[in-house]
Amino acid sequence: MIQSLTSLQEGQAIIFGGNQLSTVSAELAAAFESGDRLVVVNDTGALLHIPANEWDIAATAVTRASKAFLAIGSVSDQSISQFFDVFARRLADDEVFALIAEANAQDVERAQARGRSTTRLVLSDVMRADMISGLQMWRDTKTTRDSVLETIEHDGWRVQQRIAGLGVVGFVFEGRPNVFADACGVIRSGNAVVFRIGSDALGTAKAIVQHALDPALEEAGLPPGLASLVPSAAHAAGWALFSDSRLALAVARGSGQAVNQLGSVARQAGTSVSLHGTGGAWIIVGEQADPMRLQAVVSASLDRKVCNTLNTCAIPRSRAEHLLPAILAGLADAAKRLGVNAKLHVAKGSESFVPAEMFTDQVAIGRAQGDVQEARAESIGRDQLGHEWEWETSPEMTLVVVDDVTEAVALFNGQSPRFVASMISEDQAEQDWFWGAIDAPFVGDGFTRWVDGQYALNKPELGLSNWDFGRLFSRGGVLAGDSVFTVRSRVAQTNPDLRR
Repeated sequence: MIQSLTSLQEGQAIIFGGNQLSTVSAELAAAFESGDRLVVVNDTGALLHIPANEWDIAATAVTRASKAFLAIGSVSDQSISQFFDVFARRLADDEVFALIAEANAQDVERAQARGRSTTRLVLSDVMRADMISGLQMWRDTKTTRDSVLETIEHDGWRVQQRIAGLGVVGFVFEGRPNVFADACGVIRSGNAVVFRIGSDALGTAKAIVQHALDPALEEAGLPPGLASLVPSAAHAAGWALFSDSRLALAVARGSGQAVNQLGSVARQAGTSVSLHGTGGAWIIVGEQADPMRLQAVVSASLDRKVCNTLNTCAIPRSRAEHLLPAILAGLADAAKRLGVNAKLHVAKGSESFVPAEMFTDQVAIGRAQGDVQEARAESIGRDQLGHEWEWETSPEMTLVVVDDVTEAVALFNGQSPRFVASMISEDQAEQDWFWGAIDAPFVGDGFTRWVDGQYALNKPELGLSNWDFGRLFSRGGVLAGDSVFTVRSRVAQTNPDLRR
């Protein structure tokens, strides 16, 4: 007989993974009330407490989106285009945007007071322009909704395979306001979307909904709730959203640990996931690398901290003395452009190739809490090459000297999240070998920052997937609005006497 969980006791054992136990803490037992929910993460045994009110907030947003999804089938493509146009125009309207900017300023002030990073939170002129450009791009994108993929002709009847909306897409992402506009791209292919944004940017998100998104839905005649915000700052609201089996796809962006946990919650609910968490690009220097090219590539790959920023550079021992100055110069160039100092992490065993004074010179390094005096270079374990440096204002990267490019590729495949890899070499044969050996969805021969849906593919991205959990089935690492679809089969029977 199924019963509802109404209370928890300190020390109570909770089964997970079939044969493992987690124990209820005193804090969890005291906080849990009748009507609340407990999610056990099978991967880790973490006990996630979802208060009833947080569950209701998320469920209400999904309900609105589900109703809107059922209604969008009768909405014209022209109306969807109009939605993107109006959304973009409202963001471009200075009077409207002033209200959003005011909310963003308050978010930034609160985040700074808590010692939080604000590099991705500030709604700058560039970010505003990118949001507008992305929405206009979706406005002008040819729709794939209800397009025919294939027609199979039979005697007296035919079958059409047609693209259709997937359903309600749940979105949990960090405090980056521009992603909020990008994620609306799923509407282009006939989907609904529910957002849960990080607490740092919740005020900005609410302002965007109130002053731009909802008015655009209304003016275009799209069903209300087609894009719905979960108006809660609690992590539990995200867990509740991803626990809702009505989602067709769960997309998470943010820090690796949080994203992995959200992915586990969604998978346990039976929902497909697209995770965009741990990043950090690698540059592997070949035997035939050109120093000038290497310096330029390093500098251009460290202009700001995002997922495709250079994180780790591997250089062959045979050319280390000749090429290392180019790497250090590129790092210095990037820091100079930002008006700061740079930080270098050196894998153990590689220290002798780096000027000794870099390990003793103390400089100001920009952290979330402000400038901190640190050594320009520090040693790290060789097993830490995959650690992603979430730097604030000071460019930060890892250097490792390897025996050859084969060892470098093995380190990438074994320690990195298998995301972005670049080979700097003038030897085409070496480049071709690298392409076949490296286990990454994004591979290049220059700067790493090209990995971006809008920049590279002219499609505003919903996120970039690494291969940390394996290769993706039937799609690339860029998740865009027009890549979220399913296939329906439609039959037309011309022979009324047809039977099996």
